[in-house]
Amino acid sequence: MQKSFSKYLKSKKPVMAVLLDRLQDKYEHVGILGTDTMASVCYVDYHSSNVGEASDDCGFVIKVVHDGIYSEYATNELTMRRLDKIEEKIDELVKANMKTKKVGLKLAEEEKLTQSFSRRNKGKYLSEEEIIAGLKETVDLFKQEEKIVHAGARFVVEEVSKVYLSKNKDLEQYYFFPSAFIYSVAADQGKTQMFYNSVDDISMSKVLKALPKKVKETASVARELLVAENPEPGIYDVITAPSISGLIAHEAFGHGVEMDQFVKDRALGKEYINKPVASNLVSMRDGAASCFAIASYFFDDDGVLAQNTLVIDKGILKQGISDINAASQLGTKPTGNGRRQAYDHKTYTRMTNTFFEPGKDKLKDMIKSIEYGYLIDVTNNGMEDPKNWQIQCTATIGREIKNGKLTGKVVSPIIMSGYVIDLLKSISAVSDDFKINSGGSCGKGYKEWVRVSDGGPYMKAKVKIGWLNA
Repeated sequence: MQKSFSKYLKSKKPVMAVLLDRLQDKYEHVGILGTDTMASVCYVDYHSSNVGEASDDCGFVIKVVHDGIYSEYATNELTMRRLDKIEEKIDELVKANMKTKKVGLKLAEEEKLTQSFSRRNKGKYLSEEEIIAGLKETVDLFKQEEKIVHAGARFVVEEVSKVYLSKNKDLEQYYFFPSAFIYSVAADQGKTQMFYNSVDDISMSKVLKALPKKVKETASVARELLVAENPEPGIYDVITAPSISGLIAHEAFGHGVEMDQFVKDRALGKEYINKPVASNLVSMRDGAASCFAIASYFFDDDGVLAQNTLVIDKGILKQGISDINAASQLGTKPTGNGRRQAYDHKTYTRMTNTFFEPGKDKLKDMIKSIEYGYLIDVTNNGMEDPKNWQIQCTATIGREIKNGKLTGKVVSPIIMSGYVIDLLKSISAVSDDFKINSGGSCGKGYKEWVRVSDGGPYMKAKVKIGWLNA
């Protein structure tokens, strides 16, 4: 573990500063991002245990803007001896890009800011031996659970260091995030089902101590799924648990308000700014500073400080989220959502922590209000068409509600589909509960993966489940 800002990046800052000075004489804007990240993993199951690295990312990307066109050059070899070669490569790239169609990119003047940010582990740093021992203790508890034939646990520590230099900015950030994941496999009469759970916190110790408390719930739901039936297709009153509320936020108004899609006229959300898109009970936010979760950073890969963006305010779509390029082309202020999968990948507008705000209703009253429907929970997957605002969201489990009471019957999987505005305008109750789920990653299309979180309260809505012929 590094436990603090990267010594490697610190040693490279003088070289970055020299390159910045050399390029500023020729180009309207120059920004240099240095990245040094790593993730370590400990894993235990019934038969094995191992320790390894999940991923690492270390390198630099230099962005220049010249005559309305931006160019980027990435390298993992930034030394004084190579500066002439790097500058030559950038000049060649800019020359080649000048033959393309100009988009008229003009970045807004950056505010002057020099700051170092840090978020470290709270409490004791655990050794790999301590983590493995804790995971074994958790996995062994599953052996006492009926019908559980296999189980596993994984503990991940992610550390991110980044530095951003430009004419007016000198920014450093380091953040630490531990998380853990457990799963159990239930089997009975030739059928098997798996269920998982996750824990995250700013403290390694708290994450590890919380895992054993999740064992009984994880095993119980896996057993429930063994007897789950397929739901009958139809339109139902449902209550979405926080994980499903978050999935809807992510798919419906996450990708749909990424403003690089506005630039390309690929998102219907562009036409609905300051118009109603949801029930007046619905407010939604996104931003690395909107809450604390796995996508909480201090500045984005454009050097824009993290923000808390109000996307929907009482049913009205107020604004989208953007990286600096999209904001410059649209004449808006960037929202700190410029993110790269890795230093040698392009910046895109990406979601961070995306969630619906809590309301004032009580879950028990929401359940009582349903004559027949489901309480649906546990994110499986989702997809969206931002151009036409159609979504499909899949939940792992649905709990039947009849005459205002949970019957104990479960169905799986629950597949919701439909038009985004119809779904969100049907929301008739929003609970005062609130939870963020930090276990996910999101791709842009089929690639460009970044860590994200989503969540919210329980919400009552009317949705289409399954596929209807009508």
